[in-house]
Amino acid sequence: MKKNVKIAVSELKVGVYVSLPVSWKDHPFLFSKFKITSQTQIELIKSLGVKEVLYDPQRSDISPTTTENQNASAPVDTTSLEGIRQEMLDYKSERIEKQQQLKRNIKKTEKQFERSISMMRSMVSKVSSRPLNAINDAKDLISSLTNMLLDEDNLALHLMSDANSSDVIHHHSLNVSMMCMLMAKELNWTREEIELIGIGCLFHDIGKLKIPSSILNKVVPLSTPEENLVKQHPLMSLNFLKLADTFPEEAKPMIANHHEFLDGSGTPQGLKAEQLDKFSQLLAVVNEYDNLCNGSLLIKAKTPSVALGLLYKNYQKKLNLEYVQKLIKLLGIYPPGSVVELSNGHFGMVMSVNLKNILYPAIIAYDPIVPVAQAPIVELEKEGMSIVRSLPAAALPEKIHKYLSPRDNISYAFGKG
Repeated sequence: MKKNVKIAVSELKVGVYVSLPVSWKDHPFLFSKFKITSQTQIELIKSLGVKEVLYDPQRSDISPTTTENQNASAPVDTTSLEGIRQEMLDYKSERIEKQQQLKRNIKKTEKQFERSISMMRSMVSKVSSRPLNAINDAKDLISSLTNMLLDEDNLALHLMSDANSSDVIHHHSLNVSMMCMLMAKELNWTREEIELIGIGCLFHDIGKLKIPSSILNKVVPLSTPEENLVKQHPLMSLNFLKLADTFPEEAKPMIANHHEFLDGSGTPQGLKAEQLDKFSQLLAVVNEYDNLCNGSLLIKAKTPSVALGLLYKNYQKKLNLEYVQKLIKLLGIYPPGSVVELSNGHFGMVMSVNLKNILYPAIIAYDPIVPVAQAPIVELEKEGMSIVRSLPAAALPEKIHKYLSPRDNISYAFGKG
């Protein structure tokens, strides 16, 4: 593999991939490393006052021209060049501000998410002792989330911070609830149906709280009796709600059936498609996706894009294919949390999906010269870039991993875009 070499700026040509030897704030380009696409970019590099740049043979389309055989460039209109430079600097500032606004929106959504987690803890603790209060609190939370879901014009799906080990069940339940509500909206379900699946999802896994942590946290395969016990957790969740007479009856089947599959291979009852309502079928899809993304102590977590691929390829007879396709369309090919390599050679992480334009997610890109607090939002379409591939976070070099801070667990929440 050829290493980067220094070349004189006089040798630059369109198609050469360069790395600029100046501070990121001292040049107008969005990145400090990029492939030259125009003569104007060459003139802007020359105007920086640098004599040499680093040239990357591997990422270049063409070799640089030596000083001896390069044709003299046409005279440059310095006034025009300065105007272009200012436009680029303005655009760069706009990108930084958009990134900062996105960070503020994500932070706000995270705070809302954490408040909801706190409410969930309280609700679960009240189910046995004060079931009426617990269900009323749950209905208030779901109503508030539905208002946001239906009223916000600029809605985005944001990546949330990792869950504490003690909050995994609450995190999972809220995550699945919000995703199912978002899916229900996309499927044009009524407000009542959106709220119904939301409240069902909140309580779908509370039965696991009845299973000893020594079994749930086991780092070796479960014995057959232990496995059978875990398979009963949907029915245990229903038992939790026996005293909660205000819990909607219509939401109970989805709790009992969230591990049932259309072909009868699911648990705990082995029901088939005709025995499963649309709520149960939607919850099963989102629950399976979330479990694939977050894995377990025994099963390695999958990247979001791999998880979507597995749902589509391996669950065709098990899950409602319409709902799987809707989930893929909703999240895009590269859902939030995906670590990706861009066509310009940079690595990045998908932070948000604008639900009105899912093909172009918001990506934080790694650039060692750019302070992480100022890392710009990359709009791939505007920058003429694409995603080459998705890769596991563990494949990143340590310095890039630290910069991007990919999540160990994948959780989403909808909020302002």
